[in-house]
Amino acid sequence: MLNLTPILKLHAKRRTAQLRAQDYAETQKEQLAKLIFAAQGTKFGQDHMFSKISSISEYQSVVPLRYYENFWEDYWKADFPRLINCTWPGLIKYFPVTSGTTSGATKYIPFSREMQASNQKAGVDLLVHHLNNQPHSKIFGGRSFMLGGSTDLVEAAPGIFTGDLSGIAVKTLPWWARQRYFPPTELALLKDWEEKIEKLATASLDRNITLLSGVPSWLLIFCKKLFELVPGAEGKLHKVYPNLEMLVHGGVSFAPYYAQFCKLLEGSRAEMREVYPASEGFIAIADRRYAEGLRLNLDHGIFYEFVPLTELTSPHPTRHWIENIEKGVSYAIVITTCAGLWSYVIGDTVKFIDLDPPRILVTGRTSYCLSAFGEHLIAEEIEDAVAKAAAAIKATVTDYSVAPVFPQNPKELGGHLYIVEFVGELPSSEALANFCRVLDERLCERNEDYAAHRAGGFGLKAPQVIPAKAGTFAAWMKHRGKLGGQNKVPRIITGQDLFEDLKSFAQKEMEA
Repeated sequence: MLNLTPILKLHAKRRTAQLRAQDYAETQKEQLAKLIFAAQGTKFGQDHMFSKISSISEYQSVVPLRYYENFWEDYWKADFPRLINCTWPGLIKYFPVTSGTTSGATKYIPFSREMQASNQKAGVDLLVHHLNNQPHSKIFGGRSFMLGGSTDLVEAAPGIFTGDLSGIAVKTLPWWARQRYFPPTELALLKDWEEKIEKLATASLDRNITLLSGVPSWLLIFCKKLFELVPGAEGKLHKVYPNLEMLVHGGVSFAPYYAQFCKLLEGSRAEMREVYPASEGFIAIADRRYAEGLRLNLDHGIFYEFVPLTELTSPHPTRHWIENIEKGVSYAIVITTCAGLWSYVIGDTVKFIDLDPPRILVTGRTSYCLSAFGEHLIAEEIEDAVAKAAAAIKATVTDYSVAPVFPQNPKELGGHLYIVEFVGELPSSEALANFCRVLDERLCERNEDYAAHRAGGFGLKAPQVIPAKAGTFAAWMKHRGKLGGQNKVPRIITGQDLFEDLKSFAQKEMEA
């Protein structure tokens, strides 16, 4: 295969200079102005008098924050799947389907030609950041392996398709990327996950894989299959893919998986790089090392607003934008896009760790809060505490879920129960006790409300952990019909029936 990396390096040099000279606030002003101008003639644009808007403050005064349900009921439901000039000009031909992490309902997110170009621009920027870190790269001399869901799309109406975002991405790949994409169509279409990873692993062995991407938990399952096929690899990816340069991950917090991937990449020159692609838009990319934040994509046809999480449900929340953001504040991220989302509450929470350029950490979901007793724990704090507890007992966590446990009588205290899958042998009872202690201490350090409830053990009892044997969560996801690259293990479970199902399943796996 012809190595096109030298051509990519020329683009990277120009793009890097452009990013260094970027005026962040001015760039975002321009993005919003272009979006408003483009959508003036749509039903949404006319309803909100887009032709009269000339500033960000005017826009915010006439366009309220909206959720998916608002758009669906007010603008999309009546004409779906043929949306023509509803919230974006022209006909929308693609709809990524998402399960809706916060609501559980199926969502159909509009995906325009402009959003297609935005996502492709972000994909190239990912390679630009890689080249800046690896100047001797030959990444375009091999294939990019995308471990996603089935790329099979449903034709909801003539010429209109719904399905996984990964399937839409494959269908709309530019010619130069298609030649370097793996897997081939016949494998990408497979829906049975176990059959798929078996065939993908086998087919990939004689390919020059230079990039591997996917959700961390499914990547681990795939790597396990690889090492079964190549026992001499001894758990090292470079012995399977010797020219691997980049492992791209996203979709969930990487903290519980970081140590495992460090071991997988030992002896390799591959770097780990996080991305933040959502069905609604490709939001950010890591331009530096792990845990150093993701740089916002500011000139990709998306305008960002940031609402302090504490104000999200208030009647008149403060709506910050890139000019007046602050570091360390937990924000709900709100986006306006070139696919017809206008001040859309995406459901994710972020914190800024840098302002020049703006870099974020994804901290959780707006509804992913464990607060059955007023403890107000967010996903980021729980992820961090689990990682610290695992490190304290020199263990590695594959997956976990946590749920509140309510008292059965007035004399009891409520608490939190964690089901945790560890790599290798299960920890001893002594190690588990230490795990719980460090977990509890770290949560107290991170969260004052939790610490107050735990003070003296009067408001909340100590966390408890049920260990799960290796493979439990993957088996449970299969049991639920959720096995596959686009499905995520729920970290915080507030539905008691779902958690009882997991608990019962984990116990049966242990007995088996």
